[in-house]
Amino acid sequence: MRGRLLLAPLLAAFCVAGHAACDTGLAERMHAKLHPKRLLDHERAVCQPWRGFAGRFIVVLPMPRPTSEPGFTEFDLDVLVVQQADNGNTDRAAVISRLLQPAALTEDAVRIGAIKVDTARYTLASDARAFGVRVIRQGSSRANPYSSETLTLYVPQGPRLAKVLDGLETTLERGEWDTNCAGNFETVRGSLSIARSTSNGYADLLLRQTRTQSRSAPQGEECVTQERPAKFTSMTLRYDGTIYRSAKGAASD
Repeated sequence: MRGRLLLAPLLAAFCVAGHAACDTGLAERMHAKLHPKRLLDHERAVCQPWRGFAGRFIVVLPMPRPTSEPGFTEFDLDVLVVQQADNGNTDRAAVISRLLQPAALTEDAVRIGAIKVDTARYTLASDARAFGVRVIRQGSSRANPYSSETLTLYVPQGPRLAKVLDGLETTLERGEWDTNCAGNFETVRGSLSIARSTSNGYADLLLRQTRTQSRSAPQGEECVTQERPAKFTSMTLRYDGTIYRSAKGAASD
């Protein structure tokens, strides 16, 4: 009991210190150090402590590429695992794993609403714990509403970050309507969990999805919406030695 009481303040201190490092501009300092001649999208840059690893942070640096096409932007994405110095001096923070991805993201009529770090416990093997980067996209058309969220998983492998799951769509909302009443809408929501089985040294992943559809139509002076029964599916994703892929015949209703 005494050990637990002593541990709680230590964990709280690590959490506060971690957020303080991000709040004082760790992402911006990493960008200035690694890409002094590149622009940084400050609104979408991310810095977050990696829970379970003292003094360790995940930093995501989205950098727009030059383009001559109006309304279209490509972003290079630099994903970093950063270790803070033992004395807490964030100016001496060191990059321990990294993956620079040219033209990783694009933005046009569907804009990037946010980039988020997912530090759920994606333990793929005894010596391999992944973290996720989620990208939220939103459409600009009122008549064709659209939003989605994708999940990419990274595993530190020495100085390199390995991308083991690339842009898995976990949420989708879309529709088509007359902006008054009549239209069709669809929502897909998914959750990812670690399976007990393994493939090529990494745990399999189980994707469960719920799909709902609805149709709206005017009836007299009212707009009536009819919901269709929800559909539930599951799919196993297996590691092929490089990346996770859907297993043939693994999907089911």
